[in-house]
Amino acid sequence: MTNKEKFLSVLNYEMNAELPIVHFGFWNETVDKWILEGHINKSDDRSDIAHKLGFDFEFVDCYSGAVSLFPSFTEKKIKELPDGSLHVLNTEGVIELRKPGIRSIPAEIGHTLTDRKSWEQEYLPRLKFSEDRFDFELLKLYATEGDYPLGFSCGSLYGVIRNWFGIVELSYVAVEDEDLYDEVITTVADLACELVRFGLEKAGSMGIKFDYCHFWEDICFNNGPLIRPSVFAEKVGPYYKKIVDICKQFGVEIFSLDCDGVIDLLVPIWLENGVNTMFPIEVGTWGASIEPWRKKFGRDLLGVGGMDKRVFARDRCAVDAEIERLKPLVELGGFIPCPDHRIAPDAHWDNVRYYCDKMREVF
Repeated sequence: MTNKEKFLSVLNYEMNAELPIVHFGFWNETVDKWILEGHINKSDDRSDIAHKLGFDFEFVDCYSGAVSLFPSFTEKKIKELPDGSLHVLNTEGVIELRKPGIRSIPAEIGHTLTDRKSWEQEYLPRLKFSEDRFDFELLKLYATEGDYPLGFSCGSLYGVIRNWFGIVELSYVAVEDEDLYDEVITTVADLACELVRFGLEKAGSMGIKFDYCHFWEDICFNNGPLIRPSVFAEKVGPYYKKIVDICKQFGVEIFSLDCDGVIDLLVPIWLENGVNTMFPIEVGTWGASIEPWRKKFGRDLLGVGGMDKRVFARDRCAVDAEIERLKPLVELGGFIPCPDHRIAPDAHWDNVRYYCDKMREVF
């Protein structure tokens, strides 16, 4: 089977399904470490690294137009502090505190988007539909350069809004200026609908058919959603359905969504609106797994992820135990194990390589 056929065989519950060995990328620091250790070369791209380890492909390596701000903000340094830390305006209009040597997500210390005036002046003009949001020469390359399922990015309906305002400010806006809150959600969603329809129509005219469509959100943390589920269901849920219906007109039946954290309270909303594939199913400290969702929602719910990447920092016994834990989940069907986030710098090359070999042997 090709990797595309493997992917579709599992998520379509085919009798002869063959499990692909899938990853979700690597931290830059992980790659740097492996270069220093002599496992890979500086000239190796991500695909080369994956193949040397034994992975078949990277999931959610999607084709995407400019699905958010267009043009984006120009990143610029605002201030440099005595300790070398920087205040930087990023491409989404957020002011970040970046500290030297710190590899985690930078702290947010300010936002361009704070009220209706900043919305209308700085953001609304960047959320207009235009055909030049797409590079169709890039699409040709994407569709022909490798053996992997083809994914089309539908963007984000709420995660980007959370980025622009910040969690605290967005929580206030939702209560204090509901008209603005609704307008921002509607504007983002309407643009997504236009972009999806145009992009899929153009791809179809080029003879390109996508195997899945993908959303990104990241609107949960380790205790649950960053938005009240009832509000999410009312204001955002119907737009997923609208986009899913558009995609189905072009033959797509698999709709994946990337949201970290404890997503349990949002899963039924996504599923009810046609988003059927949860990713990356972070094991975390809370033990996320497809099993309880499958018991509750049945075979309509698919999944990619759910493999505890932390075992790569331990030993082969830990890797073996994780694969044993995954066995009954794979037997459920409609589930492809994948490290539940990018492989971190504490990962040992030999453990990751062993994982790929063992997964291929077991499954």
